[in-house]
Amino acid sequence: MEHLYEKLENYSTNDYYPYHMPGHKRRMAGALPKQIIDIDITEIDGFDNLHHPEGMIRKLQQKAAALYGAEESFYLINGSTCGILSAISAALPEGGHILMARNCHKSAYHGVYLRNLTVSYLYPSVMEEYDISDAITPAQVEEALNKEPDIDAVLLVSPTYEGRIADVEQIARIVHKRGIPLIVDEAHGAHLGWSEEFGANSCQAGADLVIHSVHKTLPAMTQTALLHVNGDRIDRDRLRRFLHIYQSSSPSYVLMASIDNALHVMEKDGHRLFCFFAERYYQMMHKLSECRHLEVLAPKKGKQDIGKLVISAKKYGLSGQRLYDILLEDYHLQTEMATESICLAMFTVGDGEDAYERMTKALLEIDEKMAAGLIQPDFSARKHPYSVLDARDSIPLSRAWDMPGELVPLKEAVNRYVGEFIHLYPPGIPLLAPGERMTEEKYRQIQDYLEQRLKVQGVKQINDTKMIKVLRK
Repeated sequence: MEHLYEKLENYSTNDYYPYHMPGHKRRMAGALPKQIIDIDITEIDGFDNLHHPEGMIRKLQQKAAALYGAEESFYLINGSTCGILSAISAALPEGGHILMARNCHKSAYHGVYLRNLTVSYLYPSVMEEYDISDAITPAQVEEALNKEPDIDAVLLVSPTYEGRIADVEQIARIVHKRGIPLIVDEAHGAHLGWSEEFGANSCQAGADLVIHSVHKTLPAMTQTALLHVNGDRIDRDRLRRFLHIYQSSSPSYVLMASIDNALHVMEKDGHRLFCFFAERYYQMMHKLSECRHLEVLAPKKGKQDIGKLVISAKKYGLSGQRLYDILLEDYHLQTEMATESICLAMFTVGDGEDAYERMTKALLEIDEKMAAGLIQPDFSARKHPYSVLDARDSIPLSRAWDMPGELVPLKEAVNRYVGEFIHLYPPGIPLLAPGERMTEEKYRQIQDYLEQRLKVQGVKQINDTKMIKVLRK
């Protein structure tokens, strides 16, 4: 099968002159590598069109579907965000009713806003040892659907940002009994289903729409993703319409080539790469079991993704942000994110043996320093983690985000309805969405995060005061 990168590379060596976009004309690179400029083209003869694929891109998308066990797949060059927006828009009528996990990415909330949807939430339980949300359970979905029979579609995220995996197969059966579609934001699970070391992906488990961020866990460039569709519960023409709306009308061939290349690498060499990955990961976990103060969340097939290393020093009194800072400043290890209680590192097939060795050595040394009292605690762990917000006392997002607002000091926002999203980024899961009430507990949580220098978006610093947008009374 012809691959897009090879075709682009071959085209860059011919004598066709580009009297077309892009403006660099494959000549003026500036500070960018000439190799990238050489293969950056627009929709020209012989290269097909993402928005109307009839040749090469159509075949590449068919190949992706076959590899993931989907009936049809679409290349995404606007990231998983455009896939989530398209999936929500295609699966529900305007003004429809969606049942979705409260720990969905902010793009899901944007879909709710754009389509004027009514939302009912599934609230994940909290794993108190690590203060992270667990996966949504089949029982939760069934109970919610029994209470609200007018639901038009269900949306959940699996794996979660921290790697918790839902029983998608059982959830799909429950959802399909109601004759409605299941959407799975599997952005962090593009590697699932490739190896027996991992569980099945959500296409194989029966979901109707599945979104994968290829760039998150496979060797692809940032902003590359896939959208898969199965069954007859989704109008395919309607889905394509929304993909045309949410995707750029000038899709990057460099990014599409990156998707093709990543899937080709996995198909050709994935078994060896994933075996190496799993072997090194479990070796690392075995060595880290010697830690006395640091705790790492144990991987479990079908429950916890081995690509995520969730590290906590909560019991010792060391915050996730402090651990993040130590790894970065003392060991030059840049982890994915930090919360109050955990530091999260990601591992993929792109990691060599040194990645596992450096992280193992660093964490064992940090644990020894903690045992010797050379690293001092920096926060007092709460007996109970902050709860996931109960959003029933709220104004619908589709109305609230357009309502007049005003900036007030953070403390004065208590008992007011907020007018903007407030979240840690990463991961981009709202602590509060527009129209939700700022409770005293949420105020304390945000204040704690700010004091620990976590990356809280939606709070503005004006002079010496933390300000937040609330809806006018």
